[in-house]
Amino acid sequence: MSYNTLSVINNFSPFKTNNFVASSGQIGLRINGDEGFLRYLRAIQKFAILSKEEEEYHTKNYFENKDNLSAKILVESHLRLVVKIAHRFKNYGLPLIDLVSEGNLGLIQALKKFQPQKGFRFSTYAMWWIRAFIQDFVLRSWSLVKIGTTTAQKKLFFNLHKIKRKLGLINNNFADSQALNDDNIEKIAQTLNVKSEEVKDMDSRLNQSDYSINHQINNGENDSIEIGDLIESDQKNQEQIAIENQDYNFKKQIFAQAFAKLNDREQDIIQKRQLNEEGSTLEDLSKFYKISRERIRQIEENAIKKIKKEIAEILQKKLANS
Repeated sequence: MSYNTLSVINNFSPFKTNNFVASSGQIGLRINGDEGFLRYLRAIQKFAILSKEEEEYHTKNYFENKDNLSAKILVESHLRLVVKIAHRFKNYGLPLIDLVSEGNLGLIQALKKFQPQKGFRFSTYAMWWIRAFIQDFVLRSWSLVKIGTTTAQKKLFFNLHKIKRKLGLINNNFADSQALNDDNIEKIAQTLNVKSEEVKDMDSRLNQSDYSINHQINNGENDSIEIGDLIESDQKNQEQIAIENQDYNFKKQIFAQAFAKLNDREQDIIQKRQLNEEGSTLEDLSKFYKISRERIRQIEENAIKKIKKEIAEILQKKLANS
Protein backbone atom coordinates (compact mmCIF):
# COMPACT_ATOMS: atom_id res chain seq x y z
CA MET A 1 0.00 0.00 0.00
CA SER A 2 1.24 3.46 -0.87
CA TYR A 3 0.53 5.94 1.87
CA ASN A 4 1.25 9.60 2.32
CA THR A 5 0.74 10.88 5.87
CA LEU A 6 0.80 14.46 4.75
CA SER A 7 -1.89 13.93 2.12
CA VAL A 8 -4.28 12.50 4.67
CA ILE A 9 -3.60 15.21 7.24
CA ASN A 10 -3.77 17.91 4.61
CA ASN A 11 -7.23 16.73 3.52
CA PHE A 12 -8.47 17.49 7.02
CA SER A 13 -9.79 21.04 6.60
CA PRO A 14 -7.80 22.80 9.39
CA PHE A 15 -4.58 21.69 7.71
CA LYS A 16 -5.24 23.13 4.28
CA THR A 17 -2.57 25.79 4.63
CA ASN A 18 0.60 26.46 2.69
CA ASN A 19 2.50 26.93 5.93
CA PHE A 20 1.69 23.43 7.03
CA VAL A 21 2.71 21.88 3.72
CA ALA A 22 5.99 23.76 3.67
CA SER A 23 6.95 23.19 7.29
CA SER A 24 6.03 19.52 7.28
CA GLY A 25 7.79 18.49 4.12
CA GLN A 26 9.91 15.95 5.96
CA ILE A 27 6.86 13.77 6.72
CA GLY A 28 5.35 14.06 3.26
CA LEU A 29 6.99 10.76 2.33
CA ARG A 30 5.37 8.07 0.28
CA ILE A 31 5.69 4.82 2.20
CA ASN A 32 6.55 2.25 -0.43
CA GLY A 33 7.97 -0.93 1.06
CA ASP A 34 10.22 -1.36 4.08
CA GLU A 35 12.67 1.37 3.11
CA GLY A 36 9.95 4.00 2.77
CA PHE A 37 8.42 2.97 6.07
CA LEU A 38 11.78 3.25 7.83
CA ARG A 39 12.20 6.75 6.40
CA TYR A 40 8.76 7.63 7.73
CA LEU A 41 9.66 6.31 11.20
CA ARG A 42 12.87 8.36 11.24
CA ALA A 43 10.98 11.46 10.13
CA ILE A 44 8.33 11.32 12.86
CA GLN A 45 11.02 10.96 15.54
CA LYS A 46 11.84 14.62 14.93
CA PHE A 47 8.52 15.78 16.32
CA ALA A 48 8.65 16.58 20.02
CA ILE A 49 6.39 14.85 22.51
CA LEU A 50 4.24 17.48 24.20
CA SER A 51 4.15 17.98 27.95
CA LYS A 52 0.77 17.96 29.67
CA GLU A 53 0.73 21.75 29.79
CA GLU A 54 1.66 22.09 26.10
CA GLU A 55 -0.97 19.58 25.12
CA GLU A 56 -3.63 21.41 27.10
CA TYR A 57 -2.65 24.72 25.53
CA HIS A 58 -2.81 23.45 21.95
CA THR A 59 -6.04 21.46 22.40
CA LYS A 60 -7.72 24.48 23.95
CA ASN A 61 -6.32 26.81 21.28
CA TYR A 62 -7.54 24.57 18.48
CA PHE A 63 -10.93 23.96 20.07
CA GLU A 64 -11.65 27.61 20.83
CA ASN A 65 -9.84 29.38 17.99
CA LYS A 66 -9.53 26.69 15.31
CA ASP A 67 -5.84 27.44 15.22
CA ASN A 68 -4.23 25.44 12.39
CA LEU A 69 -0.76 25.51 13.91
CA SER A 70 -1.99 23.95 17.17
CA ALA A 71 -3.83 21.27 15.23
CA LYS A 72 -0.66 20.50 13.23
CA ILE A 73 1.46 20.24 16.37
CA LEU A 74 -1.06 17.95 18.08
CA VAL A 75 -1.17 15.53 15.16
CA GLU A 76 2.59 15.50 14.57
CA SER A 77 3.38 14.92 18.23
CA HIS A 78 1.16 11.83 18.37
CA LEU A 79 2.31 10.07 15.20
CA ARG A 80 4.65 7.92 17.29
CA LEU A 81 1.72 6.88 19.46
CA VAL A 82 0.02 5.56 16.33
CA VAL A 83 3.04 3.43 15.46
CA LYS A 84 3.22 2.08 19.01
CA ILE A 85 -0.44 1.01 18.98
CA ALA A 86 -0.17 -0.39 15.46
CA HIS A 87 2.67 -2.68 16.61
CA ARG A 88 0.23 -4.42 18.96
CA PHE A 89 -1.70 -5.66 15.92
CA LYS A 90 1.28 -6.73 13.81
CA ASN A 91 0.64 -10.46 14.33
CA TYR A 92 -2.66 -10.47 12.47
CA GLY A 93 -0.88 -11.02 9.17
CA LEU A 94 -1.43 -7.48 7.89
CA PRO A 95 1.27 -5.01 6.75
CA LEU A 96 2.38 -2.66 9.52
CA ILE A 97 2.27 0.13 6.94
CA ASP A 98 -1.48 -0.36 6.55
CA LEU A 99 -2.05 -0.54 10.28
CA VAL A 100 -0.22 2.76 10.79
CA SER A 101 -2.17 4.32 7.94
CA GLU A 102 -5.48 3.40 9.55
CA GLY A 103 -4.23 4.56 12.93
CA ASN A 104 -3.34 7.97 11.51
CA LEU A 105 -6.90 8.32 10.26
CA GLY A 106 -8.08 7.51 13.76
CA LEU A 107 -5.76 10.19 15.17
CA ILE A 108 -7.26 12.84 12.91
CA GLN A 109 -10.77 11.69 13.83
CA ALA A 110 -9.83 12.03 17.51
CA LEU A 111 -8.80 15.65 16.97
CA LYS A 112 -12.11 16.37 15.24
CA LYS A 113 -14.12 14.87 18.09
CA PHE A 114 -12.04 15.96 21.09
CA GLN A 115 -13.66 18.23 23.68
CA PRO A 116 -11.02 19.60 26.09
CA GLN A 117 -13.61 20.99 28.52
CA LYS A 118 -14.35 17.44 29.68
CA GLY A 119 -10.96 17.30 31.36
CA PHE A 120 -9.34 14.35 29.55
CA ARG A 121 -5.89 14.44 27.99
CA PHE A 122 -5.89 14.37 24.21
CA SER A 123 -3.35 11.52 24.14
CA THR A 124 -5.69 9.32 26.22
CA TYR A 125 -8.68 10.17 24.03
CA ALA A 126 -6.73 9.73 20.79
CA MET A 127 -5.54 6.30 21.86
CA TRP A 128 -9.08 4.94 21.77
CA TRP A 129 -9.80 6.34 18.30
CA ILE A 130 -6.50 5.04 16.93
CA ARG A 131 -7.17 1.57 18.29
CA ALA A 132 -10.76 1.61 17.04
CA PHE A 133 -9.70 2.46 13.47
CA ILE A 134 -7.01 -0.22 13.47
CA GLN A 135 -9.33 -2.85 14.93
CA ASP A 136 -11.97 -2.00 12.35
CA PHE A 137 -9.36 -2.39 9.61
CA VAL A 138 -8.31 -5.80 10.97
CA LEU A 139 -11.93 -6.94 11.13
CA ARG A 140 -12.55 -5.78 7.57
CA SER A 141 -9.42 -7.52 6.35
CA TRP A 142 -10.07 -10.88 7.96
CA SER A 143 -12.75 -13.28 6.87
CA LEU A 144 -16.04 -12.85 8.74
CA VAL A 145 -16.30 -16.64 8.66
CA LYS A 146 -13.20 -16.75 10.88
CA ILE A 147 -13.98 -13.82 13.11
CA GLY A 148 -17.68 -14.40 13.67
CA THR A 149 -20.16 -11.67 14.39
CA THR A 150 -20.97 -11.84 18.10
CA THR A 151 -19.26 -9.72 20.75
CA ALA A 152 -17.77 -12.82 22.39
CA GLN A 153 -16.31 -14.02 19.07
CA LYS A 154 -14.70 -10.65 18.36
CA LYS A 155 -13.30 -10.55 21.89
CA LEU A 156 -11.78 -13.98 21.35
CA PHE A 157 -10.39 -12.96 17.98
CA PHE A 158 -8.39 -10.08 19.45
CA ASN A 159 -7.23 -11.92 22.59
CA LEU A 160 -6.77 -15.59 21.68
CA HIS A 161 -3.50 -14.96 19.86
CA LYS A 162 -2.05 -13.04 22.84
CA ILE A 163 -2.97 -15.73 25.36
CA LYS A 164 -1.70 -18.60 23.18
CA ARG A 165 1.56 -16.73 22.86
CA LYS A 166 1.87 -16.54 26.66
CA LEU A 167 1.23 -20.29 26.84
CA GLY A 168 3.98 -20.90 24.28
CA LEU A 169 1.56 -22.30 21.71
CA ILE A 170 2.24 -19.74 18.99
CA ASN A 171 5.21 -18.09 17.33
CA ASN A 172 4.76 -15.05 15.12
CA ASN A 173 1.58 -15.64 13.20
CA PHE A 174 -1.72 -17.46 13.37
CA ALA A 175 -0.37 -19.89 10.81
CA ASP A 176 2.20 -21.15 13.33
CA SER A 177 -0.41 -21.85 15.99
CA GLN A 178 -0.61 -25.19 17.77
CA ALA A 179 -3.89 -26.88 18.65
CA LEU A 180 -5.27 -26.25 22.13
CA ASN A 181 -5.77 -29.08 24.62
CA ASP A 182 -8.67 -29.21 27.08
CA ASP A 183 -6.66 -27.65 29.93
CA ASN A 184 -5.59 -24.69 27.80
CA ILE A 185 -9.10 -24.20 26.48
CA GLU A 186 -10.45 -24.06 30.03
CA LYS A 187 -7.75 -21.58 31.12
CA ILE A 188 -8.47 -19.27 28.20
CA ALA A 189 -12.24 -19.51 28.73
CA GLN A 190 -11.85 -18.49 32.37
CA THR A 191 -9.45 -15.67 31.51
CA LEU A 192 -11.77 -14.15 28.89
CA ASN A 193 -14.99 -15.07 30.70
CA VAL A 194 -16.40 -16.98 27.73
CA LYS A 195 -17.55 -20.56 27.20
CA SER A 196 -15.03 -23.32 26.48
CA GLU A 197 -16.97 -24.22 23.33
CA GLU A 198 -16.50 -20.66 22.03
CA VAL A 199 -12.73 -20.87 22.57
CA LYS A 200 -12.57 -24.18 20.74
CA ASP A 201 -14.71 -22.85 17.90
CA MET A 202 -12.62 -19.69 17.44
CA ASP A 203 -9.36 -21.65 17.56
CA SER A 204 -10.73 -23.88 14.83
CA ARG A 205 -11.80 -20.86 12.76
CA LEU A 206 -8.36 -19.26 12.94
CA ASN A 207 -6.55 -22.44 11.96
CA GLN A 208 -8.67 -23.20 8.93
CA SER A 209 -8.07 -21.94 5.42
CA ASP A 210 -10.69 -19.93 3.58
CA TYR A 211 -12.20 -21.42 0.44
CA SER A 212 -14.26 -19.74 -2.19
CA ILE A 213 -17.63 -21.34 -2.89
CA ASN A 214 -16.38 -21.48 -6.49
CA HIS A 215 -13.43 -23.70 -5.44
CA GLN A 216 -13.29 -26.75 -7.69
CA ILE A 217 -13.29 -30.21 -6.06
CA ASN A 218 -13.18 -33.68 -7.62
CA ASN A 219 -16.43 -35.62 -7.36
CA GLY A 220 -14.80 -38.98 -7.98
CA GLU A 221 -16.10 -39.33 -11.52
CA ASN A 222 -13.24 -37.63 -13.36
CA ASP A 223 -15.19 -34.43 -13.16
CA SER A 224 -15.01 -31.35 -10.96
CA ILE A 225 -17.79 -29.48 -9.22
CA GLU A 226 -17.81 -26.31 -7.17
CA ILE A 227 -18.17 -26.28 -3.38
CA GLY A 228 -21.22 -24.05 -3.81
CA ASP A 229 -22.98 -26.89 -5.66
CA LEU A 230 -22.87 -28.97 -2.47
CA ILE A 231 -24.34 -26.32 -0.18
CA GLU A 232 -27.98 -26.91 0.62
CA SER A 233 -30.17 -24.08 -0.54
CA ASP A 234 -32.24 -22.30 2.10
CA GLN A 235 -34.87 -21.52 -0.52
CA LYS A 236 -38.01 -23.65 -0.73
CA ASN A 237 -38.40 -25.97 -3.71
CA GLN A 238 -41.51 -26.07 -5.86
CA GLU A 239 -42.94 -29.06 -4.00
CA GLN A 240 -42.66 -27.31 -0.62
CA ILE A 241 -44.22 -24.13 -2.03
CA ALA A 242 -47.15 -26.10 -3.51
CA ILE A 243 -47.77 -27.93 -0.21
CA GLU A 244 -47.66 -24.68 1.80
CA ASN A 245 -50.02 -22.95 -0.63
CA GLN A 246 -52.44 -25.85 -0.44
CA ASP A 247 -52.30 -25.83 3.36
CA TYR A 248 -52.81 -22.04 3.47
CA ASN A 249 -55.84 -22.20 1.17
CA PHE A 250 -57.34 -25.01 3.23
CA LYS A 251 -56.99 -23.05 6.49
CA LYS A 252 -58.36 -19.92 4.82
CA GLN A 253 -61.41 -21.82 3.58
CA ILE A 254 -62.15 -23.33 6.99
CA PHE A 255 -61.79 -19.98 8.74
CA ALA A 256 -64.14 -18.33 6.25
CA GLN A 257 -66.79 -20.98 6.96
CA ALA A 258 -66.42 -20.52 10.72
CA PHE A 259 -66.39 -16.71 10.45
CA ALA A 260 -69.64 -16.80 8.50
CA LYS A 261 -71.40 -18.34 11.52
CA LEU A 262 -70.94 -15.10 13.49
CA ASN A 263 -73.58 -12.37 13.50
CA ASP A 264 -72.84 -9.00 11.87
CA ARG A 265 -71.71 -7.28 15.07
CA GLU A 266 -69.41 -10.15 16.03
CA GLN A 267 -67.89 -10.21 12.56
CA ASP A 268 -67.31 -6.47 12.62
CA ILE A 269 -65.64 -6.55 16.04
CA ILE A 270 -63.40 -9.50 15.13
CA GLN A 271 -62.50 -7.86 11.82
CA LYS A 272 -61.56 -4.56 13.45
CA ARG A 273 -59.86 -6.05 16.52
CA GLN A 274 -58.06 -9.08 15.07
CA LEU A 275 -57.90 -8.99 11.28
CA ASN A 276 -57.23 -5.39 10.29
CA GLU A 277 -53.59 -4.27 10.07
CA GLU A 278 -54.29 -1.41 12.48
CA GLY A 279 -56.70 -2.87 14.99
CA SER A 280 -59.33 -0.75 16.69
CA THR A 281 -59.18 -0.20 20.43
CA LEU A 282 -61.89 -1.24 22.87
CA GLU A 283 -62.52 2.45 23.41
CA ASP A 284 -63.11 3.05 19.68
CA LEU A 285 -65.62 0.21 19.39
CA SER A 286 -67.27 1.16 22.68
CA LYS A 287 -68.07 4.61 21.31
CA PHE A 288 -69.20 3.20 17.95
CA TYR A 289 -71.62 0.65 19.44
CA LYS A 290 -72.47 2.79 22.47
CA ILE A 291 -71.72 0.01 24.90
CA SER A 292 -69.01 -0.44 27.53
CA ARG A 293 -65.45 -1.50 26.72
CA GLU A 294 -65.95 -4.59 28.90
CA ARG A 295 -68.95 -5.60 26.79
CA ILE A 296 -66.90 -5.22 23.60
CA ARG A 297 -64.22 -7.44 25.16
CA GLN A 298 -66.81 -10.09 26.06
CA ILE A 299 -68.29 -10.09 22.55
CA GLU A 300 -64.82 -10.46 21.06
CA GLU A 301 -63.92 -13.31 23.42
CA ASN A 302 -67.18 -15.19 22.76
CA ALA A 303 -66.79 -14.73 19.01
CA ILE A 304 -63.30 -16.24 19.09
CA LYS A 305 -64.66 -19.24 21.04
CA LYS A 306 -67.41 -19.68 18.43
CA ILE A 307 -64.85 -19.65 15.60
CA LYS A 308 -62.63 -22.24 17.34
CA LYS A 309 -65.61 -24.49 18.04
CA GLU A 310 -66.85 -24.25 14.45
CA ILE A 311 -63.39 -25.01 13.03
CA ALA A 312 -63.10 -28.08 15.28
CA GLU A 313 -66.48 -29.36 14.07
CA ILE A 314 -65.58 -28.77 10.41
CA LEU A 315 -62.32 -30.70 10.82
CA GLN A 316 -64.08 -33.59 12.56
CA LYS A 317 -66.55 -33.85 9.68
CA LYS A 318 -63.76 -33.84 7.11
CA LEU A 319 -61.87 -36.54 9.02
CA ALA A 320 -64.99 -38.64 9.29
CA ASN A 321 -65.61 -38.40 5.54
CA SER A 322 -62.00 -39.10 4.53
